[in-house]
Amino acid sequence: MKKKELKYFKTIRDYFEIFLPNQKGASYHTIKNYKICMNQFLDFAKDYLGIKLRDFDFNDTTIELVESFLEYGENEYHWSAQTRNLKLAAIRSFYKYSANHDITLIDIYLKLMTIPIKSVTKGTVIDFFSEKELELLLNQPNQSNIKDRRNLAMMITLYDTGARIQELLNIRIKDISLESSPHIAIYGKGKKMRIVPIMDKTVKHLKRYLDDYDLNSDDYVFFTLHHGERTKMNPDTVQKLIDRYCIMANNVDSKFPRHIYCHMFRHSRAMHLYRNGMPLPLVSEWLGHAQINTTREFYANADTEMKRKAINAALPVINIIDSSTNNYDFDDEELLKKLYSLK
Repeated sequence: MKKKELKYFKTIRDYFEIFLPNQKGASYHTIKNYKICMNQFLDFAKDYLGIKLRDFDFNDTTIELVESFLEYGENEYHWSAQTRNLKLAAIRSFYKYSANHDITLIDIYLKLMTIPIKSVTKGTVIDFFSEKELELLLNQPNQSNIKDRRNLAMMITLYDTGARIQELLNIRIKDISLESSPHIAIYGKGKKMRIVPIMDKTVKHLKRYLDDYDLNSDDYVFFTLHHGERTKMNPDTVQKLIDRYCIMANNVDSKFPRHIYCHMFRHSRAMHLYRNGMPLPLVSEWLGHAQINTTREFYANADTEMKRKAINAALPVINIIDSSTNNYDFDDEELLKKLYSLK
């Protein structure tokens, strides 16, 4: 590979390893989300242009390419207008950084700035599962398989508690009580604790999963084995697991999305509770929102059907069962991404 062909990926590496964390002070989650976006964009670009990833360069970036990527995401992954705008912002951020370091790239950046931002209707009802969709998803793990039992318990707990994904992965054995008045202590933003009661069905699946292991009180409930040691599971690992079950569910029902995000479990549980009569102040407390206005913005604008069909209690859905690169093979796209901080 010629040096000029590495320019794009060297710039990406500096962007993610130096600029975002050290100069801009971006958070871990922002950097992670920007990496996800750039991976999605580059994977789309190589297929769209019919080239190898290693051959992609700045001059390949056109308005048509970026707009096609955004349209693809909206159609294939059901991105909301807000998600679509965040993807565009991530791409623009990288090209702005690139243009600031190479004046010849300013024209590309300025062209990307002409792509319009989609308007986001304030108060629009958020994405969530229907009860039938959630049941279909939760029916995909094979309960005779130990890892599937873990994954099922994880998805059920994610839904039942309405926890953010990082909150779920922070739960330790000492934080759960599965006997009388079963509940889980969840530590949210600012390490603020909230006690969340859990359903009997959740208790059943957690017990069945935990019976497979001999865990200590300080062990994480959901973990992975790394060199023989139990370590906290990574959110990206959870996302990959969920995506696998989404594809399986889509094979059963083609209307089921092939990709969903972890936060939809939280949205869905909160919407199901609100839809079935739980007052907004209680939903707000249950979600761990510091301000009820946050809850109201997302959930209060329920549609007419939701208001008309509100019932007394939420349906228990879970009734289921280095810099030197000369010696590397740049046709290996996963290696290329790892070398330049995209992985």
